[in-house]
Amino acid sequence: MFIQTEATPNPSTLKFLPGRVVLAESTFEAKDAEAAARSPLASALFAVPGVSGVYFGHDFISVTKAEDGSDWAQVKPAVLGAIMEHFQSGAPVMAEGGHDAVEPGDEFYDEADHDTVVTIKDLLETRVRPAVAGDGGDITFRGYKEGVVYLEMKGACSGCPSSTATLRHGVQNLFKHFLPEVREVQAI
Repeated sequence: MFIQTEATPNPSTLKFLPGRVVLAESTFEAKDAEAAARSPLASALFAVPGVSGVYFGHDFISVTKAEDGSDWAQVKPAVLGAIMEHFQSGAPVMAEGGHDAVEPGDEFYDEADHDTVVTIKDLLETRVRPAVAGDGGDITFRGYKEGVVYLEMKGACSGCPSSTATLRHGVQNLFKHFLPEVREVQAI
C-alpha cells in the first residue's frame, strides 16, 4: 500500500491520501481520544504520540500534531504505519453508528431566510468545500442570522492561520457576490 502525503496551509496538519475511499458519504473529526473512540482508525492514530486531531474526508485523512514540540519527522512515520496497518487489517474505518451527523436542529436560521440558506448551502457544496477539501479540511453550514453566515471549519482548516483570510476574503466575498443580503461570514 502506498500512502501519499501533502502539506496543508496549516503547518500543524498533514494530509494523508491512502489511495482509496476513507468515508464514502460523510466526514468525521476527532479532537481527542474520547471522540476518536467512535473509529478504530482514529483510535489507532490517537495512540501515536504527538497526534492531537484527526479528520476523515472522502479520500483523505488529515492528522494534526500536538503543539507540544512534536516534530513531523517523528510523528509522520508512525501515522503512516497506523494507517497502513488499519487498511490492511480490513477493519471498518468507523464503528457502528460512529459517523458524524448534522442534525437539522444543529442548524439555525429563520424560516423566512430559507431560500437564502439553500443558496448558501449550494455555494458551499459546489464551490467552497471542494477547494477546502483539497487543503485537507472541510467547512460546513451552521446558521444564518441577520446577514451573518455561521460556518464550522474542520480538519486542517480548524486552527489554521490562514482560515480567517479564507473566510473573509474568499468565502465572504463569494457569498456577497451571489447574495447581497450577506454582510459577514463567521467561524463558530
